[in-house]
Amino acid sequence: MPVLVPVVLSAQSGGVPGLESQISERQDWLQQLATAVVRLPLAALLGAVLALRPKRLGTPTRTMSVIETQITLSIVGALIMLVVGASLARAFGIVGAANLIRYRAKIDDPKDAVVMLAALSVGLACGVGLYALASVGTLFVGAALWVIEGFEPEPRKLFELRLTFANDKADNLRPRVEAVLRRFHASYDLRSAAEDKVSFAVEIPARMGVERVSEALVALAPAGSVTVEWDEKKPK
Repeated sequence: MPVLVPVVLSAQSGGVPGLESQISERQDWLQQLATAVVRLPLAALLGAVLALRPKRLGTPTRTMSVIETQITLSIVGALIMLVVGASLARAFGIVGAANLIRYRAKIDDPKDAVVMLAALSVGLACGVGLYALASVGTLFVGAALWVIEGFEPEPRKLFELRLTFANDKADNLRPRVEAVLRRFHASYDLRSAAEDKVSFAVEIPARMGVERVSEALVALAPAGSVTVEWDEKKPK
């Protein structure tokens, strides 16, 4: 009579090849996700508290781009430290890689410099195998930038507007000229006025061209009796 001998497969004896490795990788992914989901939003919140702190009397006005940069920088700092962890080698690697960045071109928006650091952090995270952290960091930084950039005022262009009237006096048409500028949501300031000429400093939304405004201004008087000149100025 045959004797049945039970065979017990155990993970320790290597019964299922690669099982321990798969479990370890999954646990590592979950730990990275859990850590990033807690620390990155907290860094954003605390950074916003500092960036939006109450302004004392006499302190300079804060620009929106600087406030956004301060918030984003706190997120990037948290992301970098998550990549570094307790590894001294990673810390030296980040310092060395950061020293390779040289801003040879002028950066108008300070957030662009922070995004460079974020991209560097994500690349380093991928390089050391922290794929979950790199993915969450990319999504969170992108979402944070999308939210905070929504509070930026609409960019505007500054012009000097000069009008010359052939058959009418400037004082007669000036109220109608100002009404046209208000209709196109332009802010203006009278610079000079003469009998047949008037000049304004005008700011209009960047998305809107001056052609539409010019057509409305020319229509205020008979054809050929109004000359419109726009001279774009650099913002201060």
